[in-house]
Amino acid sequence: MNKNYLVIILLTTMVLLVGCTAEETQTGPSPYIGGSNGVLAEFEPMGIEENGMYTIFEDESFPIQVVLKNKGEHDLAAGDVRIVIHGIPLSDFTGISSGELTNTKKIERISELNEEGGEEVINFGQDVKYMPEVPGSFYDISVFASYTYSYKTYASVPDVCFKENLRDERVCDVESSKKVYSSGAPIQVKSVVEKPAGAGLISLEFEIENVGGGKSTLPGQEFSTQYNQLAYAIEPSTEKDKWTCAAAGRENEARLIDGKATIRCRLKDSLEKDALYTKAIGLTLSYDYRDIIQETVRIKKTLS
Repeated sequence: MNKNYLVIILLTTMVLLVGCTAEETQTGPSPYIGGSNGVLAEFEPMGIEENGMYTIFEDESFPIQVVLKNKGEHDLAAGDVRIVIHGIPLSDFTGISSGELTNTKKIERISELNEEGGEEVINFGQDVKYMPEVPGSFYDISVFASYTYSYKTYASVPDVCFKENLRDERVCDVESSKKVYSSGAPIQVKSVVEKPAGAGLISLEFEIENVGGGKSTLPGQEFSTQYNQLAYAIEPSTEKDKWTCAAAGRENEARLIDGKATIRCRLKDSLEKDALYTKAIGLTLSYDYRDIIQETVRIKKTLS
């Protein structure tokens, strides 16, 4: 094989590689930090820890304080988190200001400038004391705190393919799985598939999942014992009127069965002739989320 022929092959290969690169859609880095957490809560220490349990004597007081930490990517306004004490009869104790409190200030989301996120200590009582007589040598109490907060998940699909002529192989592919980025939150958009939906029409199938271990419901509504719920909307707002979305026949809301649901969104109107471009489409999930924490305190009888 002569040298001239080798040069021609190399030049041809380089041209083909450049052409392929120009046709590919390049997806950039995620606009979100990500993660499966929203609000995390924990009790402040309630006494001296012995054998993995907080321990006090019956003539001592202890605090009931809950630390709220925002580990997701949605800001919490004052009053967005409601904490309720369970597991103990409040009448058996002194020093508890209330069995139900809310956060009093904004709790910031995690960000590049605030990697730990914001937090607030909710104080149910600094000097809580058990009043009844301790039976036997000790008595164990289990303190629960359920906390409910208003939250949102933001998801972005950066390269949705808008193609009027499906036979055109340039630029992008309508029938394919799409890269999706989901903000840090207990409910995640796990995957997105784009499909043709008729002449000049496309659809997006969003698979969502509750990965946080708690329960969700529609904003401001009661929690169901059978399923989780949430509301959703296409973003940006200029795109909302261009799509129709449903999840198991329900528009603007979804029920998660076994923690999962599929939201299908379809363009209402056919694309203009020869349309051929990619554009970012987002989905915002809105919900109230509830979780619970527990701590045991051993109250020892004072030795006489």
